[in-house]
Amino acid sequence: MAPPLNAGIIEDDWTGEDVSIAQIERELARLRVDSAEESAQPNLRTSVMTHIAWVPPEWQHAAEETLAGMAERHPSRTLLLVPKPDEDDGLDAQLSIRCFPIGDRAVCGEVIELILRGDRAAAPASIALPLLISDLPVFIRWRGEPQWDSPELAQLVGIVDRLIVDSTEWKNLPAGYARLVELFDRVAVSDIAWERTERWRALLASLWPGIRDVKAIRVHGTAAQGYLLAGWLRSRLGHGVEVEVDEHERLEGVDLDGEPAPFPPGKPPVASDVLSAQLDRFGRDPVYEAAVRAAT
Repeated sequence: MAPPLNAGIIEDDWTGEDVSIAQIERELARLRVDSAEESAQPNLRTSVMTHIAWVPPEWQHAAEETLAGMAERHPSRTLLLVPKPDEDDGLDAQLSIRCFPIGDRAVCGEVIELILRGDRAAAPASIALPLLISDLPVFIRWRGEPQWDSPELAQLVGIVDRLIVDSTEWKNLPAGYARLVELFDRVAVSDIAWERTERWRALLASLWPGIRDVKAIRVHGTAAQGYLLAGWLRSRLGHGVEVEVDEHERLEGVDLDGEPAPFPPGKPPVASDVLSAQLDRFGRDPVYEAAVRAAT
């Protein structure tokens, strides 16, 4: 009997500077072969999607932590695109094969971290397209607030099935929601800030019918959670609801017409768990879209 597979991640890596897409594809193929030969048990390459992340340098550490926390839940080919437009033109790459033990097998995915230097940062779709896995869905996680009129956003939205944002990371609220609405007919959109209000939406809905005449809410949480909860109430109740935000890093409570809603704050979900939930969704979310429209 073969010895048990180590419980940790098995990684084979390759790093290159000033590389080409063809070179990246060759090295990926070599890493897959090497990983299979070095493993004591069979490796299954079972990508179910291509996961792109647009990661400006200030978000790189947070993105890598979230990716590590997702582990084997969504085996995928992951492209981390790190734009550095102020550097000399070029493309640098770090490739890794990451395998996770599942019973007597190992499930493997691929991580392709690309530094887009100079003019390469302005043409991300031409770099990402050859590396997508054909016939599988493509998701993009956009870190920070998008530059709404940028060619980078337009290009990448054009090649993906779902755009995942976290409007908690945006400074320009609620104006940013008006720009987000413009994308709804072009790509399915998810918002991690919206996901973090799910428990509170269910609790507030449980107050029906007493909540139907609410005219104002005070949200003890992030600005994004405040605007989204107000938008949700406006869209569901069909009338105006004023909002005030008492800013906190997490959603700790909601006051309805000056009275605290009778619910404890609960434990906020882990970032990787929230992103993982978004990657299980493929269609548009009409309730979320209505809330965003009403939030503006």
